[in-house]
Amino acid sequence: MITPAAKYRPLLLATLAVIMLPFGLHLLGLSLNTGTMVVALAIAAMGLNLCIGYTGLVSFGHGAWFGIGAYAAGLIQRNWFNNDIFLPLLLAAFVVAVIATFVGFVILRRRGVYFSLLTLALSALTYTIAFRWTAVTGGEDGLGGLKRGSVGPFSLDNALNYYIAVSILCLGVLYLLLRLVRSPFGHVLMAIRENQLRATFQGYPVERYKLGVFVISAVVTGFAGGLIGFQNYLVSAEAVSVPFSGELLAIVVIGGMRSMLGPAIGALFFILFRELFSIWTPNWLLWFGLVFVTFVLYSPGGLVGIWATLSKRWWPPPEESAAMSRRKIYEGLPLPAFLRPKGLDGTVLDVRGVSKSFGGIRAVTDASLTVVAGEIHALIGPNGAGKTTLFNLVSGLYPTDGGTIKLDGREIQSAPSEAICHQGLARSFQITNLFKGLSIYENLRLSLQAQCPGRFDLWRDIDHYRDIHAETAELIRFLGLEGIEAIEGGELSYGGQRLVDLGIALGSKPQVLLLDEPLAGLAAAERERVSNLVKNIAANIPVLIVEHDIDRVLGFSRTVTVMNQGEVLMTGTPEAVRADRKVQEIYTGTGVPEVEHITSEQARRSTAPILRFERVNTFYSKSHILHDATLDVREGEIVALLGRNGAGKSTLLKTLAGLVPLLSGTIEYAGLDISRLPAPEIARAGIGYVPQGRGLFAGMTVRENLSLGRLARRTDGTNGVVWDEAQVLDYFPRLRERMDVAADYLSGGEQQMVAVARAMSGNVKLLLLDEPFEGLAPAVILELFKVFDRLRQHISIVIVEHNLDLVLALADRVFALERGAVFHQGPAKPLLTDLEYRKKILWL
Repeated sequence: MITPAAKYRPLLLATLAVIMLPFGLHLLGLSLNTGTMVVALAIAAMGLNLCIGYTGLVSFGHGAWFGIGAYAAGLIQRNWFNNDIFLPLLLAAFVVAVIATFVGFVILRRRGVYFSLLTLALSALTYTIAFRWTAVTGGEDGLGGLKRGSVGPFSLDNALNYYIAVSILCLGVLYLLLRLVRSPFGHVLMAIRENQLRATFQGYPVERYKLGVFVISAVVTGFAGGLIGFQNYLVSAEAVSVPFSGELLAIVVIGGMRSMLGPAIGALFFILFRELFSIWTPNWLLWFGLVFVTFVLYSPGGLVGIWATLSKRWWPPPEESAAMSRRKIYEGLPLPAFLRPKGLDGTVLDVRGVSKSFGGIRAVTDASLTVVAGEIHALIGPNGAGKTTLFNLVSGLYPTDGGTIKLDGREIQSAPSEAICHQGLARSFQITNLFKGLSIYENLRLSLQAQCPGRFDLWRDIDHYRDIHAETAELIRFLGLEGIEAIEGGELSYGGQRLVDLGIALGSKPQVLLLDEPLAGLAAAERERVSNLVKNIAANIPVLIVEHDIDRVLGFSRTVTVMNQGEVLMTGTPEAVRADRKVQEIYTGTGVPEVEHITSEQARRSTAPILRFERVNTFYSKSHILHDATLDVREGEIVALLGRNGAGKSTLLKTLAGLVPLLSGTIEYAGLDISRLPAPEIARAGIGYVPQGRGLFAGMTVRENLSLGRLARRTDGTNGVVWDEAQVLDYFPRLRERMDVAADYLSGGEQQMVAVARAMSGNVKLLLLDEPFEGLAPAVILELFKVFDRLRQHISIVIVEHNLDLVLALADRVFALERGAVFHQGPAKPLLTDLEYRKKILWL
């Protein structure tokens, strides 16, 4: 908790600043009117900062609210309150709030750049109306005749009196904003900024929060517009112009986003820069633009962030592993009482006949399962089985096409994610999904706060909710994170992030918990700890878990559902699943090859290697994926990478292609060290990569896709082979008639052919294929199989494919991975013909 002095330190500093500002301006030879402009502009910038710095809504058109507030205040005074400014300012704020509510309801439907462009369009539209609606706004002459009035015996026409009045109002606005950002509402804004999806799955109606802050931000900025209108006794269309909106944005960035006083400092900097530089050059705005670019590049935290940037460079923070070592772990703690649901009995989650299609792809078909109180229910299956899609359907990320989902007897399939969370279902994510810019404590407290009736409170300080803080501390203790609560989520090791991700889901106080690969990427000790936590939790909260460490998950699950190709294959005990022949077949194949080699020629052992991949270690963020992985590929050879889901096969291909940087090890291709080369250089060297999902340039024709494949590669035959259009089409004759058809209008099989053909184009001698047969019809699979078999005469191939019968029939050698390390290598034929040997190597 923060002390009261620390909470309101910005207010104290601002009070001192407005007292000292007139004296500083006097020394620089500037008038008091300049000080009033600084203070009023600071209010406008603080309003914009609510959107940008605290919520992540980048508005390019906030000047529109500044101008609307100024025009509204001026018109109200001229028509109803001739000698007063305070009632016009208040009524103008109400007008801005009404308009902003309507506008926000429309434009907040779009995110990212589309939202920003809509705000820019709003500013341009408002400027056009203000400039041309002469009867109301005065057009290019502006709205004149405004009066400042007086406060008792003090005339506001006096520059000092008006400065004092504006300063008092500024301090009042600052106090209100400090209360806002310290409230539960304000903390949710920061959560939305960091990770909107996660905030939604914590139970927050994100769109309501965004609309609320958009309106508040517009009102504050519009209030500042009214103050400056009365200072100038005139409102002109320039107040709503696009350039002024850009200046407001620059003020916030230069001053410092995510800081309450940063925009005020930026306003002072802008006014002083303009007033002083314009004396020396009329091109002061050019120099201001260069200063803006400098801050964006070298100090994203603005003026208030310069010290933090320098101190981080001079005194780097401790290593993550050291940070994790400071935590206190209490083994065997029971699940905190406030997290234990009451009255759970029998079936808690009932999924019946659920289906989902994406375009022409049926991801889930008529899937059913039940989760019973007190059990861990495992959901397993190979890549593409539909497990995560089913998770997303149950948790409300996607709407279902059919079927019912009941949580404790209530249907939830049509409810939004935040409502499902409040009804008692929480989930973790396959890729850790934290608020990385917030501390561990704030990550967990936000989940518990979402279950509190005061979660939409805009006024009361978050420290008032002592029960939430007590629960957060108890949850941190249970998870073994005590002692490192203040560390930001993004600074944690991967194991720490996994624990926090689990804690965020637990903090929603669920009746059923969905865990998506909670053990992925963890070291052995951390896997054991998380496994014990899951078992501890399941004693009180039923758990539905997707996990690729099948040995471990079958060891602690009571019930297992197996999915394959979007359908539920079976549900039973772990022992029944291990013994089921159909389950064994989807993981290890039938032992009967679907096709045979067109040629019986095998790569000779004496053939020179074209690729050496030695002791490579690769990380995704903090997750250690490849562990000293080693393999080699010979010329004219097809090598298959085998392993369970999450073993590191796709990561190995991406590391080869330069898409994921390696931490250590060497990669040598055709005598060239490509370990540290960027992906474009590796592609130009002659390595073609076909990603899972094809990755075609949608909207471009087949011909254009193939041309781009050759564009940056050599075509002079330097490597002894050049795949021009004629040669490529010789392998894929079906594409001849489709050359001028857009790639996204092709069938799935034709799209896969284009993806392979594009990767081959140019001087390619090594082809990397990630799941090339996925989702294709048998006839197309056979056609591609024959193409790859022919290609071995000219190029080498590394292939990842979950259909073991198919890939073993095609490959010369195999390398099997487990947790990122190669544990088996050898010829493919023994694994192809001897099913028992295959099960020994690849089954549980």
